[in-house]
Parts: sequence; C-alpha cells; structure tokens
Amino acid sequence: MTPVPTRAGRREWTALAVLMLPLLLVSMDVSVLYFAIPEISADLDPSGTQQLWIFDIYGFVLAGLLMTMGALGDRVGRRGLLLIGAVAFGSASLLAAYADSAETLIAARAILGIGGATLMPSTMALVRTMFTDPAQRAKAIGMWSGVMTAGIALGSVMSGVLVEHFWWGSVFLVNLPAMALLLILGPVLLPESKNPAPGRFDLLGVPLSMAAVLPVVYGLKELPSEGWNVRYAVSITVGMLFGALFVHRQRTSASPMISPALFRGHGFTPALVLNTVSAFGMMGSAYFTTQYLQSVLGRSALEAALWSLLPSVLIGVAAPVATALVQRGAERAYVVTAGFAVAACGYGLLTLAGTDSLWLVLASCGVLAAGIVVVMSQLTDLALGSAPVEKAGSASSLLETGTEFGGALGMAVLGSIGTAVYRHGVPQDAPAAAQETLGGALTVAAGLPGRAGDALATAAREAFTDGMRGAAAAGALLLLGAAVLAARGLRNIRVRPETAAQDPETAAQDAESAGHADSLSTSGA
Repeated sequence: MTPVPTRAGRREWTALAVLMLPLLLVSMDVSVLYFAIPEISADLDPSGTQQLWIFDIYGFVLAGLLMTMGALGDRVGRRGLLLIGAVAFGSASLLAAYADSAETLIAARAILGIGGATLMPSTMALVRTMFTDPAQRAKAIGMWSGVMTAGIALGSVMSGVLVEHFWWGSVFLVNLPAMALLLILGPVLLPESKNPAPGRFDLLGVPLSMAAVLPVVYGLKELPSEGWNVRYAVSITVGMLFGALFVHRQRTSASPMISPALFRGHGFTPALVLNTVSAFGMMGSAYFTTQYLQSVLGRSALEAALWSLLPSVLIGVAAPVATALVQRGAERAYVVTAGFAVAACGYGLLTLAGTDSLWLVLASCGVLAAGIVVVMSQLTDLALGSAPVEKAGSASSLLETGTEFGGALGMAVLGSIGTAVYRHGVPQDAPAAAQETLGGALTVAAGLPGRAGDALATAAREAFTDGMRGAAAAGALLLLGAAVLAARGLRNIRVRPETAAQDPETAAQDAESAGHADSLSTSGA
C-alpha cells in the first residue's frame, strides 16, 4: 500500500529557510564580480585572459559538475554532500578574499564552482525529500525558484555597495556567515537521504559529462561577445559529440550516472525541455537590458544594478500566485502556458523601446521575469514530483544543467541577432571598433571632435536599440511557440503521490504505459 505523504511541520520549513542561504549565495556569485573587477585589476594586475577566467571559471566548473554532483548526492547522501560543499564554498571564499595573485583568485573561483555544484542540486533534492505533500512541495519550490532568480540580481548590487565601502575581497567574505550557519544547523534540521540501492558509481560518466557540457557552454557564451568564429563552432561540435557518447554510455551502462528511467517518467522530459526554453528566454533578455541601462541611457554600473532590482517585485508575487492557482484546481498545463504567454508579452513590450525608454524597459523586464518564474516554479515541481525520491539528486542536476544550457543558448542566439541588426545600422564608414559593439562605438565617439562624435554615438545607440527590438521579437515568437507546446505536451499530466514510493523501473514502466506527452518526450530524448 502506498504511504500517505506526511505534511511538513515547523522543522521542515525552518530547514528550508536554512537551505535558502546557500542557494542565494551560489546564485549571487554568478554576478558578484561585476563591480569588483576594476579594483581587482588594479590590485592583482591580471592579463586580459586571466581577467576573463576570473569571470568565467566559476560558471564553467559549476555547469560541468552539476550532473556528477547530483548523482553523487544520490549515492553518498544529499545532506552530507551539501555540508561538504559548504566547507568547500566557505574555504574558497576565504581564499578568494585574500588572494594575492590572479592565479590564486582563478583557483579559488574554480573551487567555488565545485562547491556550488554540490550545493545547487543538493538543496533542490532535499526540498523533494522533506516536502512529500504535493501542495507543500509546490510552495517550497516556488520559494526556491524566487530566491534563485533574485540572487542573480542581488549579486551585482551587493558587490557595488561593498566595493564602495570596503575592499574587493569583502564580496567573498559575506559567504562565510551563511556557510557557518548551514554547517551548524544543517546536521540538526536537515534529514539525510540517499538512494538505498545506488549501484556502482559511473566513473567514466564523469569525464564524459564534463566533456559534453563544458565545450558547448564555452562556445555558446563566447559567441555573443566575440561573434562567429570557427573555434567556437568546433568547441560546440566537440561537446555535442561527447554528449552523444555520454548518452550512449548512460543507455548501455549497468549502473548509469543518469538513469534513462528518469526520461520515461511521467512528465519529467517535457518539464526538462520547457525549463531549458524558459532559461533561454530569461538570459537572452539580460544580455541586452544591462547594456541598455548603462550604454544607451548612460547610467553608472551601480545605478543600472539598482534600477534592475525593480522588476524583482513582480518575481516575488508570481510563483506563489501560480502555485495557488494550481492547488485550487487550475490545469498546470494552462498555468505554464499562461506563464510563457506573459513572458512573451514582456518581450513584446521590449520591441516598443526607444533610446530613452527606462520605464518601458523595466516594465518589460518585470513582466518577462514574472512569466518565466511562473513557468520555472511549475516545471521544477512537475519534474521533481515525477522523479523517484531516490533519484532526486540526478533529477535536480539535470534541471540545473538544462538551465545553464538554455541561458547560454539564449545569450548566443538572441545576442547574435541583436549584433547582426546593430552592425547593419551603424554607419558603414565608421571605424571597425564602432561596427563591432556599442561600447566600441562610444569609445571611438569620445575621441572624435564635436558633432562627429555625437552623431556616431547617437547612431550607435539607435542601432543597438534596433538590435534589442529585433532580438525581442525573436524571443517573443520562441516563447509563444513554447506556450503552444506546453498547452499540448503537459495536458492531463498529474504528479501521482505514489511515484515517490515506487521503484524507479516500475515508475518508468507505469509512466511509459500512460503515454503522456509523446511529442515532447521524443524531442527531449
């Protein structure tokens, strides 16, 4: 007989609050160097290549190890891995704060990525373990999604405030109290959970997964800023080839890192695919709006970061409202569809922006983010509810990896569209640097006399805004297509309470016989 899900009490909700701390800090570390890098450059004197690695190594290591750490948590215990990650994250933060060379800071950021890769899937998997009641789990995941999204925006603002009053290392020291609190309260409040029969760990799958993820993420992230280059195309191709090898390994191994049964689960694959699309939409807009606030409107970096906090108000409301609608009987497919439609409207507003449209751009960002958070919270709940509890770490890591891929792809595709429109709009007789980027054009314009400089700056700002509008139109079309897929692919999919108690293969067979969402499952597999 299937056990009735136990409702979480004060202990579990307190534990969730503790889990929010590492989640907030890991998401903040994506953007925490935005304002610290000038002081770091003055103090450590990194080369151009080293400065890029200081920025990028954290995200690369995080993306490359997510699947490994998710699968490892299922085997050794999610709480134990979370606490190990907290030690690594805190130690690396201390090392980064007092780094005396660029090489030391790069190494510290890499260790931070390792710690982040253990923290992210472990927190989500523990939420799945602690909240077995579907309604409570949906609320907890809504909070999880809101904190993760808000952390990225808060990271840049916090770094600006700290650097203004302290030295650059302070942006890393703020991690220490939160990690200490997690290490103290975690063993008391968090339950230990793991797969009771995990099998042998797939050691070959570790390098294969990293070889699949890292080259693709690297190539996609470099395309928007550097433009089309054979090196990046080769990088993406190599990653895809290793991805095919990784998939073959998982399908044929007796004890795979990522169980293929997850993809046959009831609703897991469509949730994974659509979640990746939602990340595409979110990060694709961020590439333009941050530059718009600074380079088109002329705001300082800190001013731009503070203005960008305004859309977060809608983010805090969106997920709870969506959760309440589903719990009151609304079809999840239609709530997700509405979320994609709202996000598409955000892009639609962006297509109306001019070179002096601060409030319109902020409103579009808020509407877009609110729609995406609705989508992500519901899809995360669907994916985790569809996965067996013993595979919660692997399911969480796949969702996070999909988010990394979607974000990188969104910046690459929409960034390339915007760049193509920009280059078409800049005067053809302008210097090469001005035709490449808006920043280059403004630098060139500053060195030109009088009206010539003003004319070039004005033309470049208008061309960039045209490019943003073109990319926004493409983003709106993509999200409208995702809305149609959600309406069709998620229809009648329900998370059944017994899924958590079933053996993975039994759950997979039941889901396969149910035959839901065949079209999305085929494309996602």
